[in-house]
Amino acid sequence: MPEKRSGTQNRRDLPQGQEVSELLLSVYHYLENAYGDLGWWPADTLEEMVIGAILVQNVSWKNTVKALSNLNRAGLLNFRALDAAGVQEVAELVIPTRFYNMKANRLKSFARHVTTQYEGVLQHMLQQPFEVLRKELLAIPGIGPETADDILLYGAKYPSFVVDAYTIRVLSRCGIIPEHVTYEELRAWFMAHLPHNVPMFNQFHALLDRLGNRVCLAKRPHCDECPLQEVCDLRLQERTLSQS
Repeated sequence: MPEKRSGTQNRRDLPQGQEVSELLLSVYHYLENAYGDLGWWPADTLEEMVIGAILVQNVSWKNTVKALSNLNRAGLLNFRALDAAGVQEVAELVIPTRFYNMKANRLKSFARHVTTQYEGVLQHMLQQPFEVLRKELLAIPGIGPETADDILLYGAKYPSFVVDAYTIRVLSRCGIIPEHVTYEELRAWFMAHLPHNVPMFNQFHALLDRLGNRVCLAKRPHCDECPLQEVCDLRLQERTLSQS
């Protein structure tokens, strides 16, 4: 296991080596033992999964579900229908997701791409080789790395690790990674230190999000409820202070 450092101070580099792989696997198993199989991504269709990935950015899943329900009632949970719909109509339906005008435009851009390039058949797009598909996704207006990797992992079933703010918060508080690290650096680090296993990547991302959303909160983390107490620098620091 890499040498631990007290507190959540930044480190200049991401740690490397076999010990990092062992530590990440231990984090995964602690979380899975606590939360079980989370069954992520919850969607009835591939189109719904991708639409949800676009809508969920910077908003709770609960509000994303409200927007998905609105789109479903309007018959707009497929890209041909979204492409034909007006942007204002789509915006009104996705109001629960915040930044709804921006997200409506992102949905329309994605729908236009799938319709013009693949005759509206999303599966044809997702059957491309991994690197080709990731590059294409990132070229669509409004599709950033996190959304692209959501689609690659949960839609196309490629082993592409998804990073988000919860990932950084949890692992930086544990003292495993620096607090300030770019998306691509951290994604590459996970990819280098974990077996490229789709179900594992699926579950690991969901587990980190569950912890960050319900326990490792931004302002007041509930450390007594955390399954990562044995590997967390923040918890170790709190114990040291309470005993001094």
